[in-house]
Amino acid sequence: MVGIVVVSHSSDIAAGTVALAGQMAGPEVPLEGVGGTADGGLGTDADRIEAALDAADQGDGVIVLGDLGSAILTVRSVLEDREGGDFRLVDAPLVEGAIAAAVTASAGLSVDDVVRAAEEARVVPKF
Repeated sequence: MVGIVVVSHSSDIAAGTVALAGQMAGPEVPLEGVGGTADGGLGTDADRIEAALDAADQGDGVIVLGDLGSAILTVRSVLEDREGGDFRLVDAPLVEGAIAAAVTASAGLSVDDVVRAAEEARVVPKF
């Protein structure tokens, strides 16, 4: 099953997004949230992102969604140094993208389908 990693500057945002996506998709989907720095502050932490990628990887690929500029830069840096596996940073809204991706992953679809679902969340109207 495709794994999903949510990276935010805030641990509360990452945890809340993962909790919501997990409720919608079920417990089978490997979801990991990485928020804030190791000491609990706002920011991102490359080592914690690495650990989340490893935890979410079940061999079918992992997509990563990030919130803001430096989170995206940190994820890109981590992914550049990573060998093996299919890890993809996706340009999608954090919450809506994570939910769409998780529900799609729960259906056992491919990493390409999960990426597409997250990206398509960009254009879903709210009303």
